[in-house]
Amino acid sequence: MSGLVDASLIVLVAVVVIARQFHARRIDSERRWWLLPVVLVVLALREPGLLDVHPHTASALLLGAELLIGLATGAAWAWTTRIWAEPDGTVWSRSGTASVAVWAVGIGLRAGLFALGTAAGVHQDSSALLLGLAGTLLVRAGILARRGQSLRPAVTSSGAYGDGTAWSVGRERV
Repeated sequence: MSGLVDASLIVLVAVVVIARQFHARRIDSERRWWLLPVVLVVLALREPGLLDVHPHTASALLLGAELLIGLATGAAWAWTTRIWAEPDGTVWSRSGTASVAVWAVGIGLRAGLFALGTAAGVHQDSSALLLGLAGTLLVRAGILARRGQSLRPAVTSSGAYGDGTAWSVGRERV
């Protein structure tokens, strides 16, 4: 894909994902929460030029830093997202102002990384951004799925009300 198409895809995915997080959304750990990150990884890896050939070491370091920023952003975003369980057992999530701050810091770090790479003369492809975004989404979704499982009812042989369920936690504050 061309750089313009990659950039448009990155912006589109980021806007859709970010905008959806400010509305309460059901967490379903049984669904394929890993599918969108896998698609982004495939799109990033199918094009050559992920690493610049001439300053190979600097390019690899920048890519590694991009991936670390993506993973850290995903983890911070997941831990600043509020989750809760409804009485029927469904688990919900919603991002707030802390998540906005996480995204602002993540975007700022990525912009600084791009400026550093440009100053070092490293050709930077949008594939690194796609990989970083995939890491962000994968880590966030995985942590939320794990946090959501801790709020789901645990089946027991005899629940408190004789219905076979016991609730571990009603709400979790962040």
